[in-house]
Amino acid sequence: MLKDVVLPSSPTPARPPAALATRLRPGRPAWLSPKVARTEILAGLVVALALIPEAISFSIIAGVDPSVGLFASFTMAVVIAVVGGRPAMISAATGAIALVVAPLVREHGLGYLIATVILGGLIQVVLGALGVAKLMRFVPRSVMVGFVNALAVLIFMAQVPELVDVPWVVYPLAGGALALMVFLPRLTRAIPAPLISIAALTALTVGAHLAVPTVGDRGALPSSLPVPGLPGVPFTFDTLSLIAPYALAFALVGLMESLMTAKLVDDLTDTRSSKTRESIGQGIANIVTGLFGGMGGCAMIGQTMINVKNGARTRLSTFLAGAFLMVLCIVFGPLVSQIPMAALVAVMILVSVGTFDWHSIAPATLRRMPAGEITVMVVTVAVVVATHNLAIGVVVGSLTGLVIFARRVAHLAQVSAVVDPDGGQALYAVTGQLFFASSNDLVSRFDYAGDPDHVVIDLSEAHIWDASSVAALDAVQAKYAARGKTVEIVGLNEPSARMHGTLSGELSGSP
Repeated sequence: MLKDVVLPSSPTPARPPAALATRLRPGRPAWLSPKVARTEILAGLVVALALIPEAISFSIIAGVDPSVGLFASFTMAVVIAVVGGRPAMISAATGAIALVVAPLVREHGLGYLIATVILGGLIQVVLGALGVAKLMRFVPRSVMVGFVNALAVLIFMAQVPELVDVPWVVYPLAGGALALMVFLPRLTRAIPAPLISIAALTALTVGAHLAVPTVGDRGALPSSLPVPGLPGVPFTFDTLSLIAPYALAFALVGLMESLMTAKLVDDLTDTRSSKTRESIGQGIANIVTGLFGGMGGCAMIGQTMINVKNGARTRLSTFLAGAFLMVLCIVFGPLVSQIPMAALVAVMILVSVGTFDWHSIAPATLRRMPAGEITVMVVTVAVVVATHNLAIGVVVGSLTGLVIFARRVAHLAQVSAVVDPDGGQALYAVTGQLFFASSNDLVSRFDYAGDPDHVVIDLSEAHIWDASSVAALDAVQAKYAARGKTVEIVGLNEPSARMHGTLSGELSGSP
């Protein structure tokens, strides 16, 4: 039913909302709106608080001082806010990067790590300029769903150690923080519920002198800003050959995780981002991070989800997350050190629950979903959870999807014999897509001994995609020719005729 439209009594139009005002005045950044700025500032503060224990943990995994991870989170966030292609996405030190560089640090020390970060950043810039981001179009939706669900599982699993072998009071604190974040938004959204939860639990534990694990227990916070400099390693070919494999792995893992996160944020916010700019921006941010003594990083999915779900949509929140991180460490270090881990654990648990795509595992969805799609999703989740590496899971999931797709399409190519009333020739109609998988059975579908001397193969309902299909047709012609029979291929569309004309007779051997 259509509702009545009430026209304003005054001819003066109503003031457009911030988003519309931004479109009307494209030169004005959205964050100049006071309402948008407040949302961005508060979201950035929540993210900064959540970054501190994560950065310290990843530093420990990599085998470096906590300040190395904190400096990386600061420089990555600040730089990517300017040069990145996905507004509101958070880049910082991550577990995936820590796992890649840990063996290098253990065997050769911090100087070689810094050199690897800089070289890895350079590789990312080159890959971004070459258009590596375009490969994202080949990631199936089922892999994306598996990626999101695996991410939620990893975020939750990372919180479990914080709830094991701890004082009993940690559990009611975490439960209270969860309750605050669930029910407080029903009363007000003026201040992010996670920020209120963190402040309330910190005040309670400090005021009541509760002995619970705190941020300070994870490691010392830095007391000064990072200073730029070159890595203390010999600039020789031996050094380059040593760090190059690590740098390449660093670059690929960082780009994979960052581009997948960017696509996820695109879907959540119904906006588009420049993946090429993001790829190059990740490289620039890592180069700057290396020059400032950081361990490097990439997009942080958990913190990005915190940022986006708290309403952030612009680069301001990303920039402030990094800036607030250093301010909190240097100026408010003693206070930040007293934040109970229970508060941050509760924040991340809520993020994991909100991140998981519950619709993807609903019985109604599973009944309708093709078995191959479910298999790809499960494989992606299983590999990510087993390896704790999102990039490996995405690659394995995509390859699984490719194999399933190839097997499905391979059965679409059909060869049917058409009887010639005069018996003077044999006519075969080939339909479907001919490529390496579907053309393998092509050679066996003809009656070489029983057919008459002239054979016509009609490909008007088929398409040739690769050299394997041309080789299969050559083999068919060769088998007929060995029996003194001729083959005429008709009906090729223009791309197929061009490929067949270029390769036919040039390929040796049978498929």
